[in-house]
Amino acid sequence: MRLSLAGFSCLMALSLAACTPTIDDDGPLQIARTSNVTLVQITPAGVGGINADTTYGEKPIAAALPGFTTSGTQTAEEDSTEWVVAAFNSDGFQVLQVFKGSNGKVRAVHGVTHHLTGPNGERIGMTFAEIGTSRGDCRDGRNLWRGMAICKAKGTDNIQLVYAIPGYDGPFDQLPPQGELRGAMLQRIIWTAKS
Repeated sequence: MRLSLAGFSCLMALSLAACTPTIDDDGPLQIARTSNVTLVQITPAGVGGINADTTYGEKPIAAALPGFTTSGTQTAEEDSTEWVVAAFNSDGFQVLQVFKGSNGKVRAVHGVTHHLTGPNGERIGMTFAEIGTSRGDCRDGRNLWRGMAICKAKGTDNIQLVYAIPGYDGPFDQLPPQGELRGAMLQRIIWTAKS
């Protein structure tokens, strides 16, 4: 079956419309940046059922996260990209990225959705000011995370918070001024297994 250019254009417009949120004409479009739904909690001891003793692999990771599915994907760390096991909730949304250690166990887990909480209730999408992160617990990101703030989560030594700073254009060898840093948005919560 051949579609005319006009028919194809109409089909594309309908397809794109099906993927956009419903707009309420009574006011501006509101998109939630955080959630009250918690699928996984990140603590110093682990992420959900994942801990330092969890064997790296799709099946062991899925077994540690009941109700989740797993699949391989590629993602960025600060200095490189790496193949990881991604964990998806029952709706198919990526919640976690799990990194392999040299000992065949889980090395680190990156929380990447607002449907999880950090050790102090942090959620992806919250601002630096909302979380109350101390500037003294932060450093400037490098390489693939250039222009981001990498901070220690309060009261932990193995959880980091990665913040994006909207509109920040450097200098990239230092954190931005406090006024800009206060508006930085949490992008990742990173748990690292203790050795």
